[in-house]
Amino acid sequence: MEYILKNLGFVCALGDNHNDIIQNARNGDTRAMFSGNVVVDGEKVPFGTAPVAKTHDLRMYDLIDVALNQIIGDIELLKQNYDVNRIGVIIGSSNTGVHEAQKHIESAFKNDMQIESNVITELELGTPSQYIRNKTGFMGPTFTVSTACSSSLKVFESARRLIENGICDAVLVGGVDARCDFALNGFNALSALSKKHTNPMSKNREGINLGEGAALFILERGCCGIKLLGIGESSDAYHLTSPDPTGAGAIASMNMALADAGLKPDDIDFINMHGTGTVANDAMESLAVNTVFGENVLCASTKPLTGHTLGAAGAISMGLSWLMLKYDFVIPHVFDGEYAEDCAKIKLAKSGDITNVNHVLCNAFAFGGSNASLIMGK
Repeated sequence: MEYILKNLGFVCALGDNHNDIIQNARNGDTRAMFSGNVVVDGEKVPFGTAPVAKTHDLRMYDLIDVALNQIIGDIELLKQNYDVNRIGVIIGSSNTGVHEAQKHIESAFKNDMQIESNVITELELGTPSQYIRNKTGFMGPTFTVSTACSSSLKVFESARRLIENGICDAVLVGGVDARCDFALNGFNALSALSKKHTNPMSKNREGINLGEGAALFILERGCCGIKLLGIGESSDAYHLTSPDPTGAGAIASMNMALADAGLKPDDIDFINMHGTGTVANDAMESLAVNTVFGENVLCASTKPLTGHTLGAAGAISMGLSWLMLKYDFVIPHVFDGEYAEDCAKIKLAKSGDITNVNHVLCNAFAFGGSNASLIMGK
């Protein structure tokens, strides 16, 4: 059975429409990333405000709306073609309404006020998927996956299973996360934040930049378009926050994705790496990629362009890869050019590299050793 990713609604630090995202991504334009915040119409949108005219209490909802509006025609077509009770919604997320809840709770404590009940509801992980269900009218299985940074890559396996098992005919699937002080302070406590632009695979790398965004796809059966070919998942449970330095879990997930797709390592043209810019992650992933693919496949981390969007990271990576496949371009790896010795045995993409990309593998590796790899192809 073949599956297609029919369309993409996408907003991130690179832009709020396909054309801007493609232009900024293919040029490796880091000017688009203003501390990972969404930029609209060239304006650097301050953290804590919506990317468009604010219509909701949660920034997350506004990000979702930007993405949904790009695929509204496909959403209506789905409702014409299928019973809405057989169209599911599966979203990967980490932060939901954490930022707004934190501000409200701080204010309530300061002013000796009662915490409003809706604030607690907005913290629930089901919030983004339920919001999309209400906006679209899709009444099939609806839930959120939250496995930290692998959340919105793992959702694609969940969505595929719903279709395989005859529960759904189509699934709106993807990820969303808005930036929040809580996550920012948490990564700072782990000494994982970079004080400069994130610099994956460099000997000078020092950590991540956080970002935000939403990427939403429509997954259904089909043979024409960008295909979902293979998925691999593993859990190495090496450490709460550090990846297994041997890369065992990452190697397992990539090999499973290849086997699921019926492809060999040489069939992969491009790897969109998790590539966070932390010393431990980049060294582990470079070792794992080299073990499975050798030194010849083009690789890049797109996080210098988007920031690390946490629960949305997998879907953001997928969105950029989907655009590469559809419009035949390669996203360059943006860093200072000074390879780290522990990252030297991979081939990082440059502007002007091959454009005939047919198969892309995306990686997402999360805290606790929750690993996912996914292969898309033309």
